[in-house]
Amino acid sequence: MGYARTALLLAAMTGLFLAVGWLIAGQQGLVIAFVVAAAMNAFTYWNADRMVLSMYGAREVGPNEAPRLHGIVARLADNAGLPMPRVYIVDSAQPNAFATGRNPDHAAVAATTGLLRLLSEEEIAGVMAHELAHVRNRDTLTMTVTATIAGAIGMLANFAFFFGGSSNDERNNPLGPIAGILVALLAPVAAALVQFAISRSREYEADRMGAEICGRPLWLASALNKLSQGAEAIENRGAEANPATAHLFIVNPLHGRAMDGLFTTHPRMENRIERLRRMAVEMGQAGPWN
Repeated sequence: MGYARTALLLAAMTGLFLAVGWLIAGQQGLVIAFVVAAAMNAFTYWNADRMVLSMYGAREVGPNEAPRLHGIVARLADNAGLPMPRVYIVDSAQPNAFATGRNPDHAAVAATTGLLRLLSEEEIAGVMAHELAHVRNRDTLTMTVTATIAGAIGMLANFAFFFGGSSNDERNNPLGPIAGILVALLAPVAAALVQFAISRSREYEADRMGAEICGRPLWLASALNKLSQGAEAIENRGAEANPATAHLFIVNPLHGRAMDGLFTTHPRMENRIERLRRMAVEMGQAGPWN
């Protein structure tokens, strides 16, 4: 999808947030929404990585504690021209992984214990390359900001539902009492659609770049196949308790996932694997997974 469309969608998300503020309280609401959005994004910029890692009980590991994982990440970071990120392990039976951090100099990658048990070294390399692609593209910041704004829109929508129709003053509510109901119903849906569109596009791009970083698209394709099956069979309690973070993972950690449509944070797995297979053919690597 490219950076231009991602930037456009982020602008649309921000514009939607400001529009909701205006619909609730006119010019004053627009200003307040702008101030709130700036404050929330500033807080997210500096604190999101610590919040996410703490949320999942991730523990940082060094080369002595996790030599295989640490060594894989170090080699891939060198291939990608990135600073060495902090490496974490999450105690979860569901095989999965995510990256976080505001920029490549303050990045972290995390793998679950389930992933380390299930995947081969080559498949782990494919997954970690995907996560480093997110770091290089600064998707970790983009997706965190998107989730923050989407959550704020939901908060404003609830406010509009309860208080939007309480005043007939056009300066406070430009579209009248009906506006509160419309905002409450439509704004969260619109925000979710934009958030999911951004998330899906960044996953496709991270697959492509991750395959380039590790040099073997089929390593990542094989890993995705195993991770998808594992995520369907094993619950991720942390993600179920915090569904707003689902888009951070390499595969959707939530149960009850839908098909590849409007309301899903990740592209359909068959589509991702097929793209990687085509990429392998183009690189002259067609054949078995490994």
